[in-house]
Amino acid sequence: MIITKKELDLLLAGQTAQPHAVLGMHPVTHQGKRGLVVRVLLQDALTCDVVDHQHDPELRFPMEKINEFGVFEVFIPDRPEVFRYRLRVEKGNGEIRQFYDPYRFLPTLSNQDLYLFNEGTEHRVYQKLGAHLREVDGVRGVSFAVWAPNASRVSVVGDFCRWDGRYFPMRSLGNSGVWEIFIPGLEEGLLYKYEIVPRGKGAMRLKTDPYGAYFEAPPNNASVVWDTSKYQWNDSAWIEKLAKTDWLKEPVLVYEVHLGSWKRNPNDGNRPLTYREMAGELTAYVKEMGFTHVEFMPLAEFPFSGSWGYQVTGFFAPTHRYGTPEDFMFLVDTLHQNGIGVLLDWVPAHFPKDFFALAHFDGTHLYEHQDPRQGEHQDWGTLIFNFGRPEVKCFLVGSAMTWMDRYHIDGLRVDAVASMLYLDYSRKAGQWIPNKYGGRENLEAIDFLRYANTTVHKYFPGVLMIAEESTAWGGVTKPAKDNGLGFDLKWNMGWMHDTLEYFKKDPIHRKYHHNQLTFGMIYQNTERFMMCFSHDEVVHGKASMLLKMGAPHIPDKARQLRALYAWMWGWPGKKTLFMGSEFGQSREWAYNQSLDWHLLEYLDHEGVRLLVADLNKFYHEHQFLPASDYDYQSFQWVNNNDGNNSVISFVRHGTKPDEVLLVVANMTPVPRPSYRVGVPHEGFWREALNTNEKKYGGGGEGNLQPVKTMAIKWDGRPHAVDLSLPGMSVMFFLLANEAQVEAAKK
Repeated sequence: MIITKKELDLLLAGQTAQPHAVLGMHPVTHQGKRGLVVRVLLQDALTCDVVDHQHDPELRFPMEKINEFGVFEVFIPDRPEVFRYRLRVEKGNGEIRQFYDPYRFLPTLSNQDLYLFNEGTEHRVYQKLGAHLREVDGVRGVSFAVWAPNASRVSVVGDFCRWDGRYFPMRSLGNSGVWEIFIPGLEEGLLYKYEIVPRGKGAMRLKTDPYGAYFEAPPNNASVVWDTSKYQWNDSAWIEKLAKTDWLKEPVLVYEVHLGSWKRNPNDGNRPLTYREMAGELTAYVKEMGFTHVEFMPLAEFPFSGSWGYQVTGFFAPTHRYGTPEDFMFLVDTLHQNGIGVLLDWVPAHFPKDFFALAHFDGTHLYEHQDPRQGEHQDWGTLIFNFGRPEVKCFLVGSAMTWMDRYHIDGLRVDAVASMLYLDYSRKAGQWIPNKYGGRENLEAIDFLRYANTTVHKYFPGVLMIAEESTAWGGVTKPAKDNGLGFDLKWNMGWMHDTLEYFKKDPIHRKYHHNQLTFGMIYQNTERFMMCFSHDEVVHGKASMLLKMGAPHIPDKARQLRALYAWMWGWPGKKTLFMGSEFGQSREWAYNQSLDWHLLEYLDHEGVRLLVADLNKFYHEHQFLPASDYDYQSFQWVNNNDGNNSVISFVRHGTKPDEVLLVVANMTPVPRPSYRVGVPHEGFWREALNTNEKKYGGGGEGNLQPVKTMAIKWDGRPHAVDLSLPGMSVMFFLLANEAQVEAAKK
């Protein structure tokens, strides 16, 4: 036996940080002779031979079993140069196998890879760390790499080694903190985890791969070896167009979807639709409705369905719940081929405490802050990333990149940005640590967000980065180079809350709250806002969009909801609407139930859906509206002071004289049969959309004929029109040409 007792004991105790220095083939001098020693650790092997695969495959060197756990060793004299070899193993059942030894391969990561990772600038780190099917030195297998700088030993375990960490210990790559091994012969679909023994105190732990591309279902949650490069994409036309598109001047009409509850299959246990089933049904519906994008609530792997996906454990993997990674690619591909963009909710603000995942990963607070005043989110019971650590920054930026790179996602809606920006977010005095200047701004998170947005835009022009930021933090959509955060768009939470509070009120009281509809324009141009009614507004007792409306009966609520949506679509800014809200679902959203599609049998609901489709169509057909969403000169109030009548009006302008939209809203049920409104241009104004139309469930009253202007100065305008305003309605008016006027007369 050449191996020393100490080396053998350390190997079997799992305390060898460099197993490749003990196992495998190495030049040695033994008893005065130069040669090679080969040492392996095998399960259930009666005999093992070294086969000279490089020079003579018939030449074998029988090994001696020196330990009952399966340590074999042989000295090959007079062979000073290492050669390619295989192992020939005979098992107790008579099975004979030949395979390559994992400990004969050089590292699959370069020093440059490790340097960039430790620096936080390896943008495609997901191609380096994690599990990857590779061919190394002509041999196919799987390389594994994981960051665990405070471990004394890391092993890959799985069905292929009976989950015994003694058989595939990984090597530590210098001071990088990365552990690596290439195991020949492993294939796609195998389950694996990392067995980590912390340095010093701390129990051994089984951890899923932070960079895993696919996972099995709870409760085991194992990572799955998966090849994400085999799918054949058919969306090249979309990708080429995306890179040239300035979405700030194009229609962005987002349909927010929770994949598990959009529709369910009642004939198969009421299960959610799969990715592939969604591809057909969702694409057809979104096209019919005229939305430009689908935004999926988080689909990165998560263990608890009740978190809706916001407590992520697999930041690089589509959840297993609805199919494989290829199935998810098929869904994205189908949407793209039909001209529909795909956005994804991304959650870099925090992660759950589930012990199988990132928490206390290598026996230390590796991904999270150690001090709970920095590292624990009190509201959600989760852990906060250490954004200042380069490897953590690399991990998170890599997560963002992988969704664009592997899965062709067109943008990310970044969740809970406010919780990242403030050190005292939802904390009382004494529960947080100020920054180095004594302030409450999280400087490391700010730098991370700037870096993430800049990096994503560098590699993927045309993608959208959207912030859910609920405070008045300045410069969210300002470029990072100008000290902004670098987002493209920001959800307008203030406008949303003010507007909903207004519509919740009984119309008789609205005249006292007229400012809730007008206040938003004071700050409208401080950011590039996206107007939104999201999933957060239809859960936890807040009531559905329909039932929020300040009216006692469903038909009246539907009338108000139609007015609300037309008001939103007329307002400048891109739009987001949560699923079910587009047809006025009555009950609150439930993550484990299908939407109530049967409600479309009733006009109160179908009418809302038809209106949303027409609003989307109107937005598409009048390009000056999306093109001017962020031009402060394109919006002008006509009359925002008539609170007594709860009537309000404004215009949206394009760059051409005839590109003008007049929006007039009557926010009480009281009809105004002759209401005078100032207009900027002389001529005929035609009613282009009326939420009171019969096809939507309204009474049909309105302005059937184009209305001619009068040479009367009104509302500070040179001309005026007398309009018929049905109760609780919003109307769009456009300038009519001669042909349209004549057609209306007939």
